[in-house]
Amino acid sequence: MPKRKSWTEKLQNSKGLPQVQEITRKMSKRWGTGTVVIPAPTEVDQIMRKVPEGKLTTINEIRAALARKHGASIGCPITTGIFAWIAANAAEEQKLKGERDTTPYWRTLKTGGVINEKYPGGVEAQKKLLEKEGHKVLQKGKKHIVINYEKALAKI
Repeated sequence: MPKRKSWTEKLQNSKGLPQVQEITRKMSKRWGTGTVVIPAPTEVDQIMRKVPEGKLTTINEIRAALARKHGASIGCPITTGIFAWIAANAAEEQKLKGERDTTPYWRTLKTGGVINEKYPGGVEAQKKLLEKEGHKVLQKGKKHIVINYEKALAKI
């Protein structure tokens, strides 16, 4: 049985990405017409690394930056989200190995300023890291939202 790839290996495996493709008829109902960029995992990680302490970004902001970079109409929401999750897990893996300059994934939120519960350590770990950087987190139902996150968005 082959050895499982580490998160860092998954992050480095670009699989022929990035690619800009036409939005198909099936996808156009949801995303409109034009082109979609399917980013490389490292591109998502690079953008996440640019967010300084005290600032935030969202998956949608990352998607918009990727679309601008590649001249596409939109950035793929599915792969961008998956690659952000891989980057987060790779950062934790690297931190466990003693690396210091890792991706500050907790600064990347879901739409509406929602903390991504699938990131390492879950909501509680990210909440602590965000509060340490001066953000206020409020629980609304099952979701944890960074209050006034829009005011802390980084220019990416």
